[in-house]
Amino acid sequence: MNCLWITLADPDPATNGQLIYSEGLIRAVHAAGLSLCVLGLSRAEKSTKPTDSRGLAWRLVKEEKLPRWRRLLHGKPEVAIRGVSMMQTLGRALEAGTWDVIVFDSICSGWAVDAVRNHLARSRRSPKVVYLAHNHEVTAAQRIAAESRGMRRIVKQVDLLKVRRLERSLIAMADLVTSNTPEDCRRFVADAAGTPVAFLPPGYGGHRIVSRTIDASIPRRAVVVGSFDWPPKRVALERFLATAASTLSASGVQLQFVGEIDTDYLVGLRQRYPSVDFVGRVEDVLPYMAAARLALVIDLLGGFKLKGLDYVFNRMPILAMRVALPGMPLKDGDSIGFFDSHADLAAEVVRLIDDFDTLNRRQKVAFDACAARFDWNRIGQHLVGHIQRVSRRPARRTSVHPVSGSVEAAAD
Repeated sequence: MNCLWITLADPDPATNGQLIYSEGLIRAVHAAGLSLCVLGLSRAEKSTKPTDSRGLAWRLVKEEKLPRWRRLLHGKPEVAIRGVSMMQTLGRALEAGTWDVIVFDSICSGWAVDAVRNHLARSRRSPKVVYLAHNHEVTAAQRIAAESRGMRRIVKQVDLLKVRRLERSLIAMADLVTSNTPEDCRRFVADAAGTPVAFLPPGYGGHRIVSRTIDASIPRRAVVVGSFDWPPKRVALERFLATAASTLSASGVQLQFVGEIDTDYLVGLRQRYPSVDFVGRVEDVLPYMAAARLALVIDLLGGFKLKGLDYVFNRMPILAMRVALPGMPLKDGDSIGFFDSHADLAAEVVRLIDDFDTLNRRQKVAFDACAARFDWNRIGQHLVGHIQRVSRRPARRTSVHPVSGSVEAAAD
């Protein structure tokens, strides 16, 4: 099958969860037999572009950023308009190729909806359409708007309306919708008017530690690994620091943040929280995980957190907000600790930091629970199988209405 894959950007280097998920799926479905032409933005931080290989071609375009006022007035939500500079390249690809499948890789590819819809209307043999959701975007946008204040809240409420309209359009156009958490699958079933919805968790291709013993030789440190440039991530970061920084410092527990973060914002954080170690972006996070006793997931939004897999396979005991790690086979009090507030999470860090028996038992149980899951090759095969089995819909609607439906499992 020939597939036109519309994604946000060249996923290498995969510096955040979205890029990790996109790169893993692209490589996995290519290995499973699909012939791909990937359309996305080039990465400004790279001097080279990926090389085409048999069955995998790249069409990357330099991003042309819209001014703020044009983004606000645009009919698509802000998350979906970075790719507008790819419009001409998309048009050429649609006209030049005989596509069996067109994939929308996250709502970030939503800029292409209108052009693809017009192409489907003109095509004698319409390709199948797949929407690979990275989140249930309406739910995420609702939470972002609710957390915003002042004029920003008004802007985010307007953006929520755009997100709702675009997500409905993507679902209405699709022959298959996928989601990476069971919770979001259920939300999509309610939205999808009978369109198949498949559970498609990410795989893990990173480093796995065979064994690890946490003892007094490891610093009394809790680490948070991730990127902190997305506004909802910063909301969670700020709230956790306001609650936990002084509590942990007073108990002699080191708190460390490792990952992508804007330089100016980083300077301000270091001034406000001198007891916290803000490392910023690093080439290799493994030494930082190895030098900590606990890993924390402080996020306030749902959606699959790929850093959860990094923690598990590097044998880091995890404490997390209850909403933060859907889709992972971890049990509260057994292989992980879940909490409803940052204050409770911080208190548990203090209680558990020197409990080596519990720390070592939890990291082992979590590793064993996840060891046979999250295999990219198997997930790619499942996705290709779903695409092969799904039927082209004779007419694609422009709106959807909630009805009952079912979820198909794409991976164990």
